[in-house]
Amino acid sequence: MTKQKYYVVWKGLKPGVYDNWAICEKQIKGFEGAIFKSFLTKTQAEKAFKDDFKNYINREFRSLDKASSKLISSVGKPILESIAVDAACSGNPGVMEYRGVYTKTGEEIFHQGTFKQGTNNIGEFLALVHGLAYLKQKNLDLPVYSDSVSALSWVRNKKTKTTLVQTEKNKELFQLLERAIKWLNENKYKTKIIKWDTENWGEIPADFGRK
Repeated sequence: MTKQKYYVVWKGLKPGVYDNWAICEKQIKGFEGAIFKSFLTKTQAEKAFKDDFKNYINREFRSLDKASSKLISSVGKPILESIAVDAACSGNPGVMEYRGVYTKTGEEIFHQGTFKQGTNNIGEFLALVHGLAYLKQKNLDLPVYSDSVSALSWVRNKKTKTTLVQTEKNKELFQLLERAIKWLNENKYKTKIIKWDTENWGEIPADFGRK
C-alpha cells in the first residue's frame, strides 16, 4: 500500500498544502522556479508551509553555492547530468571504500578502497573531495551529489570532525584526509554541491546496496 504523502507548494500557481500529487502537480507544472516538497504527515507539511522553504530544501547547498536559485528551480527531481558519490563501511570503524558514479547511468567513474579501520563519514568526505578534484581535472561543468550531511559540512569548513584515532592500520587513510583538506585549501572550484534527497528520490546512485 502506498503511504499517504502531503505536498507543500511554496511557489506555484496556488501555494498551499495538498494531499494529492495530481493536484499538487497542477500547481507547479510549467511554473518557472516552482518550489515544493513532500512530507509524511499533514502536521509536518502545514508547519513547513508557514515556515521559510529554505529551512527544508537543500539547506547545506545554500551555504556552499551562492547561486542557490538555480538549484531551487530544479527541486522535485535530481539533475541527471551530474555525478553522485557515496561510501560503505563494514563496522565502525571497519573496512571502508568509496566511489563516484555518473548519475544518469550509474556508470562507475572512480572507486577507492578498501581501507582498514575507516568510518562511513570519512569515506563520504573523501568521496566528495575526490569528486570535486575529478571534475576540476577533467574541466567538467557538472554538479556533484552527496547524501552525507557530515561530508557537506566538512567540505564547507575545510576540516574534519572525526573522532577516529589514527593507528598503524589506518595510517594511509589519515594521509588521504590530509591530502583532501590540503586540496580544499589550495583549490578553487565552481562545482555545485547538492544534497541528495533520499526521502523523495530513493538511494543515491553511488550507493553500495548493503543496507
